[in-house]
This record gives sequence, structure tokens and C-alpha cells, in this order.
Amino acid sequence: MFARTLNTVTLASAPARATKRCAKRATVVVRAEGETEAEAAPAPVKKAARKTDDLAPLYVLGNSDQSLSYLDGSLPGDYGFDPLGLSDPEGAGGFINPQWLAYSEVIHGRWAMLGVAGMVAPEVLGGLGIIPQETGLVWYKAGMIPAQGTYDYWANPFTIFWINAALMNFAELRRAQDYWNPGSMGKQELIGWEKMLGGSGEPAYPGGFFNIMGQGKSDMAKMRVKEIKNGRLAMMACFACGAQAVMTGEGPVKNLIDHVSDPFGHNLLVNFQNIGGVSPF
Repeated sequence: MFARTLNTVTLASAPARATKRCAKRATVVVRAEGETEAEAAPAPVKKAARKTDDLAPLYVLGNSDQSLSYLDGSLPGDYGFDPLGLSDPEGAGGFINPQWLAYSEVIHGRWAMLGVAGMVAPEVLGGLGIIPQETGLVWYKAGMIPAQGTYDYWANPFTIFWINAALMNFAELRRAQDYWNPGSMGKQELIGWEKMLGGSGEPAYPGGFFNIMGQGKSDMAKMRVKEIKNGRLAMMACFACGAQAVMTGEGPVKNLIDHVSDPFGHNLLVNFQNIGGVSPF
């Protein structure tokens, strides 16, 4: 009886001793001669809560853990939306400077806002009789399109075109130089305009002459978000105006009036049937 009890105790304590020895062996680390202990990995940084608004749900499909790792909400209108990974500094798509992409979006948004106003205003003003009817044309006829235009300018249209191209090239080069070297425009002599064109150090928001009303002194961050939202909407509107012109051969105002007066006769599905038939291009 005593031997059986002793055997039972021995067998019961054996796994415990074996487990303890295994635990001790598990803590042994073998290093080569001269090798030092590796530093512990830093604890993950807890990200600040992303500020969202009513538009945030629209961008969810383009979000990912990877995009949220480099789009941290510090840019105006940043919702982490980057489905193609173009701004990813570590991914295959990160071949463009993210700062340049953000800057370009602001500039393109401003051009689009001007473009939409230029597409709509002549058609509206001409229809109301505020400007001569012959100048109240749809937007794609107002430009220099030889196949469409029979306009008498004060000079040869090709001369005007090349003058505009040269002036635009000069302005765009100056803008690019200010991006590469912020504030450099204030150091180059330009008929006394150096101080006025010096900028603010932020190429996308130069201030000064380009903010003659002095807006945004107290709520600049909010105004930047509003600007980028309106710019994105305007870029989509420019694309839509072009698509409508191809499908219907009319301007955006005429298309809107037609749709309101006859929603079933003038809509996207019906207009798809007209592609190539009435296109002015």
C-alpha cells in the first residue's frame, strides 16, 4: 500500500517537474558571441480620433487600414479615401509625392469652380437677355473650336490663343517655383510686385494679393475644408457638363430645364441613346 502511494505521488509530481523544467528552458536565449540583446519593439502609437462629418460615410468604401495609416486627417477634407493607394509611401502606387497630390487637388478644384461658373453664366445671362443673344452661347461653342465658331474677335483668334498660352505658361511656372521653393517669388524682381507675390509660405494658400478681402483669419481650417469640398463637387460637375454635351449637344442649363419639364423624356437612360448622334464634337 505504501509503495503504491509512493508511486502515485511520484507519477503525479513528475509532470509538474517536467513542466517547470520546460518553462525554465523556454526562457533560455542562445546568442552568438558579441551579439547584444535586441531592443524591444516600441509600443504602437494610439491614433487620435479622426474628425468626421456628414460626408464621411460616403468615403467608407475607399478606406482601408493601410490608407488610414498615412491619411491621418491632417489635410483638409481628408477622410482616408485612397482606393488606388496613390498616396501610400510604402505601396506600389506611392510614386507621386502626397504633398504634391494634395496641392494639385486644391488647384484643380479652384479651376473647376471657375470652369463651372464659366459654363453656366453665359447661357443664363444670354437667356435672360442681360448679354447679347449672340454671346449667350453654350459653353462648348464659346471656346475656339474652328468647326463650331464664326466669331469676329478684335484680332486673329490664333494670335489671341498663343498670347494666352504664353501668359498662362509664365503664371504656371511662377506657381510651380513657389511650390518647390516657398517664398521664392518674393525674392525675384518683377516690376515691383515682389512683396505682393511673396506668399505666405504655404503654396496652396498664398494669401496677400490672392486674399484681398482678408478672409479666414479666425476660421482658416474650416474654410479650407469648405473649399476642397466645393472643389471636388465642381470637378465632378465639369465632367458631367462634358458628358451632357456629348450626349445631348446642349448646355447644362438647357438640360436641366428639359429634365424638369419632362423627367421621363429627358434623363440619363434616354440620353445614352443619343451618344454620337447629336454630339457637337
